[in-house]
Amino acid sequence: MEENKKQQEFPEIDPLTNDKFVPEHEFDGIRELANNPPWWLTFIFIFSILFGYVYLAKYHFYGDGDLQIQEYEKAMLAANPEEEEEAAGGISIQMADIDFSVPLADAAGLEKGAKIYKTNCAVCHLAEGQGLVGPNLTDEYWIHGGSFADITRIINNGVVEKGMIAWKGQLSAKQIHQVASYITTLQGTNPPNPKAPEGEKYVP
Repeated sequence: MEENKKQQEFPEIDPLTNDKFVPEHEFDGIRELANNPPWWLTFIFIFSILFGYVYLAKYHFYGDGDLQIQEYEKAMLAANPEEEEEAAGGISIQMADIDFSVPLADAAGLEKGAKIYKTNCAVCHLAEGQGLVGPNLTDEYWIHGGSFADITRIINNGVVEKGMIAWKGQLSAKQIHQVASYITTLQGTNPPNPKAPEGEKYVP
């Protein structure tokens, strides 16, 4: 009697869908139906497992393809053809011949330096180097030294207490050399509305 009563209260088959109930899966009066997922969902599930094995073998075991970090690095190099050429070794001999201790004199290198300056430095030093948040780069006064070695060092290491970041992690050594060389050409240009001199007068 008790068993028949229990079957009446908890039937084995749902009268609405004719699906079987999962035994002993009842919570707060809600029972789980033992219905199978549709064939297409089962196919996607199995396909995703197989795809995972193929992906793992292709990219991690055999190395036949670029991972996301490698794709990112290639995209960054493609955005800067000069760096891409350096990374490929296309100008390694020229790089070895460059004396990074002296400013560039060729127009092409200075033009690239000007482009780097306008992209990264002009926001603080203004387009003509007259200074804004950063100091005036066109006068004879320098806060951290005015030699070419000093300028290169400041660009590389930054001045954290003044809010200038270290560019050695953002620009290549050649790019830093180019922009430092361009900065030396700003000396004595007398742009409009220059910032007042700061630091000490540099005498070569």
